[in-house]
Amino acid sequence: MTTQKKIYEGKAKIIFSGPRENTLIQYFKDDATAFNAKKFKVLAGKGEINNLISEYLMQILSNNKIPNHFIKKISNREQLIHQCKIIPLEVVVRNIAAGSICKRLGIKEGKIFKDPIIEFYYKNDELNDPIVNNSHIISFGWSDKEELFKIKKISLKVNRILKKKFEKISISLIDFKLEFGRKTSDDSLVVADEISPDSCRLCDVNNKEKFDKDIFRYDKGNLVEAYKKLLIRLGII
Repeated sequence: MTTQKKIYEGKAKIIFSGPRENTLIQYFKDDATAFNAKKFKVLAGKGEINNLISEYLMQILSNNKIPNHFIKKISNREQLIHQCKIIPLEVVVRNIAAGSICKRLGIKEGKIFKDPIIEFYYKNDELNDPIVNNSHIISFGWSDKEELFKIKKISLKVNRILKKKFEKISISLIDFKLEFGRKTSDDSLVVADEISPDSCRLCDVNNKEKFDKDIFRYDKGNLVEAYKKLLIRLGII
C-alpha cells in the first residue's frame, strides 16, 4: 500500500493523497459489503480484480471521449486519479428490473424496460441512500439544472457503450451505478469512483449466471471466482 497520506476510507476503497497537485491514489480493498455494510466479509483478491476491471472500463470511456477521473493503474490495487469534489449522488441506470425498484414499485424482476430508467440517490449511509428527484437535487444545492442535464446525457452514453460491450460477450447489463465529480484542477464534470462488478448487475444472456455483488448479497456462490470469470470473458486476462 502507498505511503501517501490517507484522506478517506470507504466500504471498498481508500483514497490517499496523490504524488502531484490535483491527483489522488485510489486503493481497492478486499472488503465486500451489502445492505449498507450490514453484511461484511473480506474476500482475498477481490480488490485486485476490481482494480483491473475498473481500469479496463474507464479506458473504454476515455476512448469514447467520456471524461472520467482515471489516469492510470499504478499497482495491483492502486490507480492514479484526478482529484475531484464528489457530487453526493449515486446515479443508477436501469435496463432490466432488479433489486430495489422491484420492491418499491411492485415490478416483476427481469422486466425489460423500453428505455433506460435513470434514478438518483442521495449518498448518505445514515439515511440509507434515499431516492431523490431533480427538485431535491437543485433545491439542496447538490447540482444545478445544466449540470444535471449533462449527468443524464453522460450516463445514457455510458449505458449505450457498456451495454454494447457486454452484449458482445453474451452478458446482459441489467443496471449499474455511476458517481460524478468536479475536477479540482478546472471544475469540469467527470465520471468518478469505479465501474466494476461491485457497481453493476451482470448476467449471462443464456444461462443467467451472475457476475456481480448479488452473489455475495444473497449467498449465491463464490464472488471472487465469478469476478475472475468476468475478467476472462472481457479478455483482460
